[in-house]
Amino acid sequence: MSVRGLRKTYRSFTLRQVVAVDRLDLTVPAGGVHAFLGPNGSGKTTTIRMLLGLVRPDAGTVHLFGTPVPSRLPDVVGRVGAVVENPRFVPGFSGRRNLRLLATAVDVPHARVEDVLERVGLRDRGQDQFRRYSLGMKQRLAIAATLLKDPDLLVFDEPTNGLDPAGIRDVRATMRRLADEGRTVLVSSHVLAEVEQVADTVSVVARGRLVAQGTVADLLAGGGAAVVRVGVADPGRAGALLTAAGWTVGRDGPVLLVTGAPGAAQVTEVLARGEVYAHEIGVVRRDLESVFLELTGAPVAVDAAGAGPTP
Repeated sequence: MSVRGLRKTYRSFTLRQVVAVDRLDLTVPAGGVHAFLGPNGSGKTTTIRMLLGLVRPDAGTVHLFGTPVPSRLPDVVGRVGAVVENPRFVPGFSGRRNLRLLATAVDVPHARVEDVLERVGLRDRGQDQFRRYSLGMKQRLAIAATLLKDPDLLVFDEPTNGLDPAGIRDVRATMRRLADEGRTVLVSSHVLAEVEQVADTVSVVARGRLVAQGTVADLLAGGGAAVVRVGVADPGRAGALLTAAGWTVGRDGPVLLVTGAPGAAQVTEVLARGEVYAHEIGVVRRDLESVFLELTGAPVAVDAAGAGPTP
């Protein structure tokens, strides 16, 4: 899937033109889970709706499987499944019956229903009424509905919104299984810790534009300088030595936070030459959340426990 120069504007209530997506370039590789990240209002949902032909762009091109959309969307729509809004099913019908109705509507054999229920872990609950499903189960039933046509590309817009930890885990595992089958899964999400656990590649947008794209490992490695935590008996002297080495030194209570050093070994070496010895030293683990916040312009601080950067 590829997007080039995509642009979409809206008129606000004051008739002011609002740019939702601004000359966006985006590439989603075939296979695996691709996370589409951005702050609220960054254009994620608008982009997804343009990909699916639900909104027409003002400018730019979108290709799915090498086919231009929306002009030729009917040629590829059968290869795409999407959950972009709250799942809608008949509350009093069972999950199985809801899927059978959909299977009939899209001309898919009812035998396929049992297969998709199994894939999302709902086969044993297929006879239960939809109204009795938890939010996580409802979301998994929606995913099952998208699988009826056996699509190659699955698009999920904030699939874990409102779910408890167990529901998030189940949806995450389902997306991973689908990707491991060879499908492409595009997921828009703000639950960055969950995305980091499941995504293979990532695109980050801000103000309607792409600001970073690549594998999760590449973003974590290149998202900015590491922070080294240093605990010493004399933080004043240690700070002076480290600053003289050309590094930036901050404080987290009695602990020094060193930015710009190649690593903990080099920090230790500078301190030892000045006859200052650390009783605690380590590199703060960068995570996708910290990189995301830096890329999109939000401030990042390091928490007192040293567990990692937090907003």
